[in-house]
Amino acid sequence: MADSDLEELRRARLQQLQQQRGTASGDAKQDEQEAQRQREASQRASLLTQILTPEAADRLGRIRLVKESRATDIENRLIMLARTGQLRAKVTEEQLKELLGAVSEAEEERGGQTGKIVVNRRGGWDDDDDLDDLLKDV
Repeated sequence: MADSDLEELRRARLQQLQQQRGTASGDAKQDEQEAQRQREASQRASLLTQILTPEAADRLGRIRLVKESRATDIENRLIMLARTGQLRAKVTEEQLKELLGAVSEAEEERGGQTGKIVVNRRGGWDDDDDLDDLLKDV
């Protein structure tokens, strides 16, 4: 290798090392934030396994597959009830269904989406008589 090639490699390596040093502190903060999120998720999961029967936990998992925001809302309510001492025993699947119903009703009262699909059709071209009228004109 020529001296110029070696010098170019040295400069590139020096620049790479400087960039790594500069991003190391940012990476440490990101790693700490990620570790904090993992600890919180682990604590939530642990608490939920303590307060839900296996059937209820399974249903909540299926709800999460369909609508994650609803499952998170239910989890938050259950955790709040557990932390305030309002749960006397593990939550059963039937109790979870009741809680889901209450959340759905509250969401409807707030004007949230209820899962209903409304189709508004435009008038005009869907009527067979209109098609016959058009064909007469031709």
